[in-house]
Amino acid sequence: MGSRLLAMANAKSVADAFGYRFGFTWNRTAVADKTFHVVDVVDRIFSAEFIERHWLGARIRESDFDVLDAAALQKLRLEDGKRPGNPSGWICDDFRVLDPFRGGEAGLFDASRALRSLGFSDSVRQATDEAARNRFPRPMAALHLRSGDIVRGKYRTRLVFGRKVIPATLAKAIVRELSSMGLATLLIGEDRATLDYLKAETGASLAEDFGAGAFEDRTQRAFFEMALMAQCQRIHAGSSIFASIASLMGGIPMIGTNTLFDKSRAAEIILDELKDRQADYHPLEAAFGYQAAFLNLEDRIGPAQARDILERAHGLDPQNDVYALKMASAYFREHDYPSGEAVLRSRMAAQFQARPQIPLPMMKVLGDEASGGFVLMRDFEFFLAAARAGYPCAAACSAWIRQQVSAERKAALAMARQAVTAEPANRMFRKIERRIRQGRKPKAGLLAKLRWRLAGLARF
Repeated sequence: MGSRLLAMANAKSVADAFGYRFGFTWNRTAVADKTFHVVDVVDRIFSAEFIERHWLGARIRESDFDVLDAAALQKLRLEDGKRPGNPSGWICDDFRVLDPFRGGEAGLFDASRALRSLGFSDSVRQATDEAARNRFPRPMAALHLRSGDIVRGKYRTRLVFGRKVIPATLAKAIVRELSSMGLATLLIGEDRATLDYLKAETGASLAEDFGAGAFEDRTQRAFFEMALMAQCQRIHAGSSIFASIASLMGGIPMIGTNTLFDKSRAAEIILDELKDRQADYHPLEAAFGYQAAFLNLEDRIGPAQARDILERAHGLDPQNDVYALKMASAYFREHDYPSGEAVLRSRMAAQFQARPQIPLPMMKVLGDEASGGFVLMRDFEFFLAAARAGYPCAAACSAWIRQQVSAERKAALAMARQAVTAEPANRMFRKIERRIRQGRKPKAGLLAKLRWRLAGLARF
């Protein structure tokens, strides 16, 4: 929900600046997956009057619109808002579209005012009004401890998303640091057990202390918490959209933890906390702490220390393939190819035995894309080096890397054949070679997808 609201605030600020009409799309039927995200229907979020005036439906025909990114917006500004050649206008859903307009141009597009001008429903206004009635007893900073799908769900393999989250294992130190500045702390997060523990340990406040318990509905609760955060003097958070909305609501700064601790110091604090108090945290929260520490130190530590941290994370979250892949890479970095190969073989063999389908789950992680890049791109060269050194599991993984990253079918197939040649009786390697022959799965095009499926049925 937060990402949609941020996109709307950006788009409306542009429309307001140039005197254009603003419209938006939003679902009118319930979203199936609400495990971690709140995406309520349009009628529950916005007023009937606002919907009638601005809602374009659940979907639009995107080909009728141009795309307004930062470059296009800069051109539009230089042309003083000249109307586009496309009469329908623009789609503006880039979260960072206003980033270039800072400093002297900051007042041109007022996303904070645009957000406050959205016509919210009575139930949403009830929640935000109730939050606004609170008066903090002393100056307050909000600390947003997002967890959800990045810490406990499917996205915990995507290391690039880790920057969205402040580890719970760093929270005590942040509360102490804020206290030294004369600021109390309001903890906002998703896991009640973690929040209760941190409150007991630090004396920080929770949303429940200010009336959040009155809102059982998840949408109302979310708006209450954002409005409560908006009353603080500042918000400390990762690159969280939820916190960004709260920042816009209150016109207050959202600050990363790097203003309190540099990466090395933050990692040191996390590792010390886990050394002494690991059992106090949910295993996946503790594993994420190790992950955060590792990512902060990855360029500063040797392979042995890297493996030690990764092994601790893997012990707490054994289903997370990214830790095994990173451990293999750490061995490969110091040319210990047999040990890295053993890590890969153990994982690949177990997954193939459980479900003999290619790509294996760990191969999907290896070739996973997120935020405009590949999650494990910095490790690819070490897998390729191990493959060139003659290690078949590394060769099989490298074949997948070649195909997914660069669509180098010839090079990918050579790597896959290398694995089969090394172990002709290995059924897993033969299936990987067959999958590489099939080529990379097309992302679009019905005919292309059909041809790809037919290629998978062919006997090579």
